[in-house]
Amino acid sequence: MAGRKAGGQVPAIVLAEVRTSCEREAVAEWAAATHPEATLRTLGEVDPDGLDPDTSLIPARAVWLPPVRRGERRVSMADVLALSNPRRPMAFRQSAIRNRAPDRLRVVAGEAATVDDLRTRHASASAEGESFASYVALQASLSAERAERQLVGDRYKVPRLVAEQIGSSARFRTNAAKLAAELGRPAAAVVAEATDKMSTFVATQSRLMDDVFSSTFRALYERTWTVSADLDTLGKLRTLNKTHGLIFLPSHRSYVDTLVLSEILRSHDFPPNLVLGGNNLALWPLAPIARRAGVIFIRRRFGGDPVYKFAMRSYLSFIVEKRFNLEWYIEGGRSRTGKLRPPKLGLLSYVVDALANLENADMMVVPTSIVYDQLHEIGAIARESAGGTKKPESVTWLLKYAKAQRTYMGEARVRFGEPFSLREAIDKVADDPAGLEKVAFTVMDEINAATPISATSLAGFALLGAGDRAYTVAEIETILAPLLDYIDARGLPGPDPSLCRGLGLQTTLRELETAKVLQRFTGGPDTVWSIAPNSHAIAAYYRNGALHHFVDRAIVEVALLAALDGDLGHDHEHETMLAAAQEEALRIRDLLKFEFFFPTKTEFLHRLGGEVDLIAPEWRTVTPSAEWFHNTLLSTSGALFARRTLQPFFDAQLVVAQLLVSGGAAALGKEQVIADGLGLGRQLALQGVVRSQDSVSTELYDAAYRLAENRRLISGGDDVDVVSARTAWLAEVEQMRDRLARIAAIEVAQEEALS
Repeated sequence: MAGRKAGGQVPAIVLAEVRTSCEREAVAEWAAATHPEATLRTLGEVDPDGLDPDTSLIPARAVWLPPVRRGERRVSMADVLALSNPRRPMAFRQSAIRNRAPDRLRVVAGEAATVDDLRTRHASASAEGESFASYVALQASLSAERAERQLVGDRYKVPRLVAEQIGSSARFRTNAAKLAAELGRPAAAVVAEATDKMSTFVATQSRLMDDVFSSTFRALYERTWTVSADLDTLGKLRTLNKTHGLIFLPSHRSYVDTLVLSEILRSHDFPPNLVLGGNNLALWPLAPIARRAGVIFIRRRFGGDPVYKFAMRSYLSFIVEKRFNLEWYIEGGRSRTGKLRPPKLGLLSYVVDALANLENADMMVVPTSIVYDQLHEIGAIARESAGGTKKPESVTWLLKYAKAQRTYMGEARVRFGEPFSLREAIDKVADDPAGLEKVAFTVMDEINAATPISATSLAGFALLGAGDRAYTVAEIETILAPLLDYIDARGLPGPDPSLCRGLGLQTTLRELETAKVLQRFTGGPDTVWSIAPNSHAIAAYYRNGALHHFVDRAIVEVALLAALDGDLGHDHEHETMLAAAQEEALRIRDLLKFEFFFPTKTEFLHRLGGEVDLIAPEWRTVTPSAEWFHNTLLSTSGALFARRTLQPFFDAQLVVAQLLVSGGAAALGKEQVIADGLGLGRQLALQGVVRSQDSVSTELYDAAYRLAENRRLISGGDDVDVVSARTAWLAEVEQMRDRLARIAAIEVAQEEALS
């Protein structure tokens, strides 16, 4: 064992991480100036087992910085094409670069540690049999990495040596042995298979590829949209990220969502997210670059492969423990309707499992909304929703997609909901079997709350009325005026009002005409606008992006109408009638629970009280007679939203309910019901029975079918008369549609009174 220096001085060694003589010379100069008492060695020149336990090891690294271009040090595609990496210049060029631009070569030092401290940490963290020398080398590299990040910025915080760290950990080996016992296999075989499978999805990030990925794929969005974000919220998240790993859970509307969010975070010096994505997008040459820029391509389904599942959980545990930021789409895939899709719980459950196995770890969930004024891919999405086949992704598809992204389509907005502690959220629902689902619903509700309302969304809302007709600009402006007032009263994130009035509204309509969503007729005295042929689903996509903001108001309107029509089945006493109206609102909520994300019943009723405050502020003190309900409903001149908000969903439920009733007591499969629903829905739309053409949608029929399943209307049960229950549901849906028709009649009467 190496002894102490003369005079009893504790020995110190600078562990130099260098590749060339030029880099070693730079580290030697730095060591002579900062640690003159220390010896300079590379890792390969040191045997940790032979050192004095009190020896202090100081990791140091030579770091090359790219030249400054446009005020930023970043590798360009030109560097790559020239086979040059400014972060790792070739050995024969290093001296010349250092002489010409000495600021490009820096030396950083990690946190020093004694051999004794490292040996203690090795004993507690490493699997049995892992060499101490390998552990010291790994820790020295990681410590230098952290120091380097202080120099280059947090946006270059990338996990290094991931497989080595996971595979050498005692926790990984212990859990692998438990799984091996369950499977009846040798532990070594499970370790080998898990490590091999981990290698297929672990993101081996590099700063070079991060720069290349950003600069290469920026073209997919930078000419198409002007990207904006909430800077105040970004600042708060930046502070939060100093102490917590963040889980960004964005809405998913476009293939470029990841790129847009990545650029926003990168430009504000956030560490890059590790993005979990489906391996259907692991296309060459995209995949090799994307994987090195932080994209983790995983199987779409792997529940039947316990070793793959174990490898994924081990990887996520590592990410959580090391506080790297995560990102995935909790909807599972892009929205087909403009609304949020039901949350997928698999990845969330794996992260929750990781937290359960890490005593003091936590992650902050950041619900994230990404919306676009226009999307060229909506046409294909709408066709899929109407029963069309999704075209598989390929290199040809990618090139066509890139070509289509050359047209300017307005603004892309990134907004963030209220972040919350995942550990605290799970602890609150620890005893609830549906706890994880409730956490996911909190995410969806926060995404909805943060989602800004665009002018194109409101234009779609105005034109997709129950009647399929054309409107003048003045009529559209009249429809939008109460919507803008409501947005202002609620303090919702609305559009620039000037885009919904006068010349601004005409600009908005022309943009949708260019996108072939609307058509304009100029052959008469007045120009009129209508939905273009076969474009109702596309217009609905724009409308649906903001629809959730109006659902509570729509439910209040329908409940008021139920009271006015005497449909509540109660007398008109003060407390009883209000309670009955609340029960009716809860019943409507139950009918729509697979379409929208509602809060708890208590919070929901609280929200409805706020909605009634806007319509009739005196409601808490008056006696709610039938006359009061009548006057309250009629006082909402021009501000009835229920018909335009809820019609498509009850039209879709009508189709599915009719199919189930006609099937008698037979158990009907979802795929068949949806396929038959497309035919019946188109027929009823042509006959004028179904009032909203955009309701002819596989997504809406899927939600209606899930509602039927939830009510045990598919296969029934011992205590369910399927035929009677299906008939009762159909009657319930018919009643809702009758109420919407009644609201339409009130709207007509209000328009006539104003004319």
